[in-house]
Amino acid sequence: MKTLTCIKPHHFEMSETAHPPRGPGEALLRIRRIGICGTDIHAYHGNQPYFAYPRILGHEIVAEIEEIEANDQGLVKGDLVTVIPYISDPNSFATRNGKPNACENLQVIGVHVDGGMREYLSVPVEQLVDARGLSLDQALIVEPMSISLHGINRAEAKPGQDVVVLGAGPIGLGCMKFAKLAGARVIAVDVNAKRLDFARSWAGVDEAIDAKGDTLAELKRLTDGNLASAVIDCTGSAKAMMGAFDFAAPGGTVVYVSLVLADITFSDPLFHKKELTLKGSRAATKAEFATVIETIRGGGVDASAFITHRADFTDAIPAFQKWIEPGSGVIKATFEF
Repeated sequence: MKTLTCIKPHHFEMSETAHPPRGPGEALLRIRRIGICGTDIHAYHGNQPYFAYPRILGHEIVAEIEEIEANDQGLVKGDLVTVIPYISDPNSFATRNGKPNACENLQVIGVHVDGGMREYLSVPVEQLVDARGLSLDQALIVEPMSISLHGINRAEAKPGQDVVVLGAGPIGLGCMKFAKLAGARVIAVDVNAKRLDFARSWAGVDEAIDAKGDTLAELKRLTDGNLASAVIDCTGSAKAMMGAFDFAAPGGTVVYVSLVLADITFSDPLFHKKELTLKGSRAATKAEFATVIETIRGGGVDASAFITHRADFTDAIPAFQKWIEPGSGVIKATFEF
């Protein structure tokens, strides 16, 4: 089978490899779509935390079941599935206390163990999510939208609140969409005018701020000086993450969906004065996957418009290199098999 491996930073290699064996409790999947995520780009550039090379990337997975044993979901050969790529240790403190996504021994497919950028993949059956009835495009966005929903849940966004989302990449756009669905007034912030336009048209944000200007002054104008009840950072920029505290209202919440290979510092007097809450947001839960699928089925999230770039898996290397160029206009890209 064809397999794409990130051998080291800035170096992909396509090769022929043997089909993976299906172990006890596993399903063998035939890959149909692999979404390209910021994690894949960071890994390619050599700045992804908790990462080692060589690695087969790919954690946004859509597949058909090739082999599977009898299971509680009633899944059988030929069924369409997506995958919860976060494999937690059932004996860990976090998992035992209802936070498997924060498991100290978490293994993420495509990050800590080899992922889906190949024609076949074996995964534990309990990681499968039934995608029957979804289109391939709809199934593809379930995982990133679940990441976004988790960020909104961490922010505890409420109707009528002003919610600022920093960064209009795929995860940020998903946060904007789910904040809108939660009834919040959503303000998008980005340096890319085209992405802000997309945030208006796809996510339906109420306001958009070009971060090349005076973001704080504009936010004060839009909120009558009150600032935002929740600020959600999805920029992947340490500088932006450190500046997020400026935009939060007194008593507000700052959520870091971003993960960067850097130290983050902030003004303790400002943090204390405003009595802010700072939260991390990691991965997503099985319940959030289910909510996302229900939302997609109900027409609340448009998958076809979200996926802007496509390439056949045989053309993966040149396509990936083109997609990461500045000005490529990519929102969500996918390899098709």
